[in-house]
Amino acid sequence: MEDKAKLQYGKMTETPVPKLVVTLSIPTIISMLITSVYNLADTAFVGQLGNSASGAVGIVFSFMAMIQATGFLFGQGAGSIVSRLLGSRDGEKANKVATIAFFCAMFFGVLGAVAGFVFLDPLVYLLGSTETIAPYARKYMLCILVAAPFMVSSFVLNNVLRFEGKASLGMIGMLVGAILNIILDPILMFVLDLGISGAGMATAISQIISFFVLLFMFVKGKTQCKIAPRYFELDFSCIGNICATGLPSLLRQGLNCVSSMLLNNLAAGYGDPAVAAMSIVSRIAMFITSVSIGIGQGFQPVSGFNYGAKKYDRVKKAYSFTIILSECLLGVVCMAVFCFSGKLVQLFRNDITVIDIGTRALRLQCLSLLILPFSMITEMLLQSTGKKVGAAVLSSLKSGLIFIPALLILSRLRGLDGIQEAQPLANVLSTVPAIIYAIVFFRNINKLGRESTNDNGGKTENDEKV
Repeated sequence: MEDKAKLQYGKMTETPVPKLVVTLSIPTIISMLITSVYNLADTAFVGQLGNSASGAVGIVFSFMAMIQATGFLFGQGAGSIVSRLLGSRDGEKANKVATIAFFCAMFFGVLGAVAGFVFLDPLVYLLGSTETIAPYARKYMLCILVAAPFMVSSFVLNNVLRFEGKASLGMIGMLVGAILNIILDPILMFVLDLGISGAGMATAISQIISFFVLLFMFVKGKTQCKIAPRYFELDFSCIGNICATGLPSLLRQGLNCVSSMLLNNLAAGYGDPAVAAMSIVSRIAMFITSVSIGIGQGFQPVSGFNYGAKKYDRVKKAYSFTIILSECLLGVVCMAVFCFSGKLVQLFRNDITVIDIGTRALRLQCLSLLILPFSMITEMLLQSTGKKVGAAVLSSLKSGLIFIPALLILSRLRGLDGIQEAQPLANVLSTVPAIIYAIVFFRNINKLGRESTNDNGGKTENDEKV
């Protein structure tokens, strides 16, 4: 086991940066793309049931964002700390952090599921359901609630794998779930005639199986980190550190959820076609950004590991390379989607009103997403290196503190057009503070590099305590 740790340390701190980022990005990009594909497939299958059913997918998607928010709180928080601990060669603390995060995620997943069952009816309306959408949303939501504890815990397992540099193992778990979901959707919905309940069951079954595949990686010792009851203790300082580090992810996902609820409620004023159109656009936009997110997730373990190992030049090289690569790939995807926006929306719902609303919204998204890598990669840089406040601020701005006011103001001034324009405007405005944070970060890291050199490689004070 010690030899395995040495090999992994050498790989993360000595492999040429571009090669390492690309190698770690490929599995995460594939995972993100497959996840987006099965989200899109789910939307397309449900779209055959009508506008109300299609709108219900968008409603439940907001609730799934809550589940993801909890999962990312513990998963990204633990993963970031684990990568730095492994970089500083402290495997025992890494095991403790990963185990505590896993059991906390499972506990809160169960708690959330119970609350969801108790308050199901108020919840579907809070999320933006209309009277016609609510019956579909209830059926779909019941299945998602059953799978909620497994979904939350899966995020911890996947993120620990990714941050320790084993993204390919995480990809396997994601692929199994995604492919299974795509296969089960048409069987349960149309062959067994279960309708939207079948779509919910397909998602729940695939997520539970994906969880056990990911857990198998840890049980069989295929990972550097171990997750086992013997490493668990009710250490509130450790839990606090995990939550503080994962807070930017919680804010991002939580504010995304609030924003989606607000968007659904405002769009509902223009009828089910508007809710369906914005739901479809959100799914397509997620597919577009999945490339950039996947590259960023490949960058994070490189950043965190080398920051923990005090190899600051490698952190700078990884950041620059990741932004350039992300911009190039995202530019190609955005151009293609912009040109075929109408046809893409039509694939999911062949309704003239839905197509008209969705095409304009999607084209605006494509234009604004071209500059997204600056804010996204900078936020990931700050989170992976333990800069909690900066990461939380950037996450809050892009996901809610700019988007929500823009949505409220523009919807009042410009109606449905304003609803379509709010997210693109938020994407553009959030880039400015990201650039400022990046400049400050690299000034500080240059100073740390000089201090480390002057100390002849001696230890500098670590900014994280577990």
